[in-house]
Amino acid sequence: MEGAGHRGGGRRWNKKAAVGTILLLMCMFIPTLTLVQSTEGPACPFWEYRNDNGDCCNKCNAGFKLVEKCPKEGHKSICTPCPDGQFTDQMNYANNCLRCRRCKAAKHEVEVSPCETNKNRVCRCETNYFKDEIDSETYDCRRCSTCKQDEIEIERCTPEKNTVCECKENYYRVKGKCELCKNCTTECRHHCLTPSVTASKPGHEHLINIIAAVAVGAVVMLVLGVLLTHLYTKWYTKKMLLKPSCQPSDMSPDSCEQALFHSEEPSDSSMSNNAVPPTYVTEQESPNLPDCIPLEIKTSELIYTVLDLVPVPQRKQLVRSLGVNDIEIEQAEMDHKSCREAHYQMLRVWAEKGSRAGGGGQGKMLHWPLLLELLDELRKMHLGRAAEELETKYSIQ
Repeated sequence: MEGAGHRGGGRRWNKKAAVGTILLLMCMFIPTLTLVQSTEGPACPFWEYRNDNGDCCNKCNAGFKLVEKCPKEGHKSICTPCPDGQFTDQMNYANNCLRCRRCKAAKHEVEVSPCETNKNRVCRCETNYFKDEIDSETYDCRRCSTCKQDEIEIERCTPEKNTVCECKENYYRVKGKCELCKNCTTECRHHCLTPSVTASKPGHEHLINIIAAVAVGAVVMLVLGVLLTHLYTKWYTKKMLLKPSCQPSDMSPDSCEQALFHSEEPSDSSMSNNAVPPTYVTEQESPNLPDCIPLEIKTSELIYTVLDLVPVPQRKQLVRSLGVNDIEIEQAEMDHKSCREAHYQMLRVWAEKGSRAGGGGQGKMLHWPLLLELLDELRKMHLGRAAEELETKYSIQ
């Protein structure tokens, strides 16, 4: 009886503990749900931003920076002009302006237009120097080249481009130098079949024409043979690839599982108990896996692909459209001397923000909705070709 009493008390204690745990979890999740509901709402237009209370506030104009956010919707943000030597060239809600670049006389730069609160200073190379680009935003001013003795100038040096020279007539370039033609070569055609030779031996000209015609005919036949072989191979390969496979339109989950592994059927019913278990097909054994396999996107691989596809002048515009603010952009440029690595960091900030919003943390794998958001922004920027390349790479139908 005493043992039964202990068992009954244990059950009651377990029930109370379960109820207490449920109440504790409810208390933890209710504030979170309230916060999510309070921050939900229609997106602000591009000339506005969302403050800490979730209200839409007006951005500062170009040439200004944000001093104080608006307290609530319908009120104005407090903005102030950028100080001397700093600028903002678009609408923003950044607390700091960007530093204007400096034209360095020691590097042979001269000023084209001064720094203003709404635009950066513009520099160029001084006279007799040209811009030797290191990357899209970095360059050195180098002295213009002069044409050598056996060269002629075809394009003059400008601040943007070096002098262009070519060899004089009857000269051709060998290891960077212009040399006089002395033998019959591709560059020195005037040494081939001179009039004196053809005039003294007119029969040879007819023979040469026949040989040339035969050679041309042989080349044409060879090219046609290669072309026909290529077309047949392409047709045969396409025919083999069009054989039935695991497709989303005509397959069930069971058939999809069968595409992922195979088994050997016993030849005799007496061996049914010793059947060979299914063996998983690796990526090396079957590179054309069915479309039903989940897609995983490595963040670093995607970012480097985007950097290869998007022109350098449009990368900042892209990261801004993805929600990376000017302060984060400037911080990436300060942390990385390389333009490419700075742009990589900007896209990394966007990916990590999206991962945190999706509850995934700062993982190495990109969330699927972020890729769709990236494709949408690329098309808005008229970069449809880049979006198509990404869709092909990640097999997005």
